[in-house]
Amino acid sequence: MVSPYTIDIPDERLAAIMAKVEAYDWSQLPDAGGWTSGVGIDDLKRLVTYWRSTYDWRAVERRLNQLPNFMADVEGERIHFIHFRGDGSKPPLLLLHGWPGSYLEFEKLVGPLAADGHDVIVPSLPGFAFSKPITGIIGPRRAADLMHGLMVQLFGQRRYIVQGGDWGSGIAGWMAHSQPDALLGIHVNMVNLMAEDATPTTDEEKDFLAKRTATLELEGGYSHEQGTRPQTLGVAMADSPVGAAGWILEKFGMWADLPKTADGSPDIWSKFSEEELLTNIMLYVAPSSVVTATWIYRGRRLEGTQTFPAGTRIRVPTGVAAFPDPVFRPPPRSLAEKTYSIVHWSEPSAGGHFAAMEQPALMLADLRAFVSIVGREPH
Repeated sequence: MVSPYTIDIPDERLAAIMAKVEAYDWSQLPDAGGWTSGVGIDDLKRLVTYWRSTYDWRAVERRLNQLPNFMADVEGERIHFIHFRGDGSKPPLLLLHGWPGSYLEFEKLVGPLAADGHDVIVPSLPGFAFSKPITGIIGPRRAADLMHGLMVQLFGQRRYIVQGGDWGSGIAGWMAHSQPDALLGIHVNMVNLMAEDATPTTDEEKDFLAKRTATLELEGGYSHEQGTRPQTLGVAMADSPVGAAGWILEKFGMWADLPKTADGSPDIWSKFSEEELLTNIMLYVAPSSVVTATWIYRGRRLEGTQTFPAGTRIRVPTGVAAFPDPVFRPPPRSLAEKTYSIVHWSEPSAGGHFAAMEQPALMLADLRAFVSIVGREPH
């Protein structure tokens, strides 16, 4: 069952959020030195000042409701999505975000892709934004089944293409693993999911693994917490909009491809506006999905889906846009090819973890290039 959906956060919920934002006691938050030990307090204060004085959710809500929003029931889960219709001359496209992003990461891509002829589907992942409530903890493999179920509801047995970054890339991988005949191809801008036995053999591959391990030692605490104790973290996240904003803002500061200020902090305002950062944050806070959005990390542990089983070879044609993500560095192509059937590989000059949002023109060009390849593949 698919029906049109209108975003309408109750006045009482908005008032409760703003009361907590106004009441936040900054005197209780000492500064450990900019961004050296987590989110930069001055940047968070700038964001919250805008929240208090300027940000207008109702105006944003009106704009978001101009998008073609829908809600589907997929195997008992409520899935929110936007659907831009093409003329049917190109295969359907499913665009998948991750945490702490949202469906709005793709906002600048959907119009051009629909004009190309694609029907473009951009869901909120289960537990994210308006895809709630969910029946329980859902991991990426279950999410992959739900995303495929959504596409079958919309397009029957017509084959389609998936693009994803962050969780979207892992879900795309599990879709290719579980439903290879349903897909024309997957295009990813993060390669974090590989076969269990895809071990590094070359010096370049071994160097990559060593550097990734060292980076994640510093940057992976959030994932460990959300994968093991999301509810304990959730107690604070559910109660404090400013706390949720700090948790999310830090990832945009550390994961995007940003210049540094004189003290080494990320220059977050060189790429993002207060309005777009707050809108992304409000998609977690306003619908009360900030906790359920962390459950996918726990779900991955419960499913045991950190890797594909040993011996897995993804035969679905795969495109990789290896953007210079400062934390989740792309692997060498040779390592990715031990799991995926790569038909397209690019290394864009700019753009980090939120590539579709940071560099929409580069992402659009790369996805179009991939579509032109898999469109000619004799499937």
